Amino acid sequence: MVPVAGYLRVAALGDSTTVGVGDPVVGGWRGWSRHLVDALRTTYEVSYCNVAVSGSTTVEVRRDQLADAVAHRPDLASLVVGGNDTMRSGWCPQRVRADLLHCADRLTAAGATLMTVRLHDHPATVPGLPGWVRRPLSARVAMVNDAYDEVHARYGGVRGDLAQSPEVLRRECWSVDRLHPSELGHRALARAFAQALAAAGYDVPLPPAEASGGLPPTWRRDVAWVVTEAGPWFGRRARDLGPWAAQAAWTEARSGLGRLVGSSA
Repeated sequence: MVPVAGYLRVAALGDSTTVGVGDPVVGGWRGWSRHLVDALRTTYEVSYCNVAVSGSTTVEVRRDQLADAVAHRPDLASLVVGGNDTMRSGWCPQRVRADLLHCADRLTAAGATLMTVRLHDHPATVPGLPGWVRRPLSARVAMVNDAYDEVHARYGGVRGDLAQSPEVLRRECWSVDRLHPSELGHRALARAFAQALAAAGYDVPLPPAEASGGLPPTWRRDVAWVVTEAGPWFGRRARDLGPWAAQAAWTEARSGLGRLVGSSA
């Protein structure tokens, strides 16, 4: 049953996007789930529990976040994760699917309405990313979306389709690292979820689209972020994905050579 007034319990599970990375405020991060909760609070009394952790994969959400989220007894539970899985050398689509289905089952059994996403093909939008890296990463994103499609078919709820959001193509909606939403990007995601919740019967206004209340971007803050956070992250991913990327490049080169030899025979 959709509450029209009164008390609402909200739990947010996921990775750095749900932590709010890219939307800085004094003392930390804010992010899309906070923007959405602020909108919900215009109508409801909200108890909000954000257990998301930067860098989390689906197995880490299942292992480290799920129990705390269920203990919160949420009416709404967001499950937005999977991007980090696509960038790990230990990628396993079967495990991603199993983790997402398990989390969805536990959350809905606890009485929560699920909030999930369909990821956009972010590798295809990153300038300069080589095709032999972009194509297999895009294929992984598609497999994560297949798992989310199954979750939605089984457990329902509301979801945002990021591929249908024009904001994903706007540079100002991304932070300096091009991986995390900026404040405007977080607000766009919050608005997408607010629209989906309103269509499902929740009394929620659209969060403002304009930047407000956060720390304005500056080149000093951007440089500090790249040095202290983004740089080390890219270094870890390069070490993790290096052998896989080399194998992908070699496989594509051999495939191209085979086609060339075959066409000249």
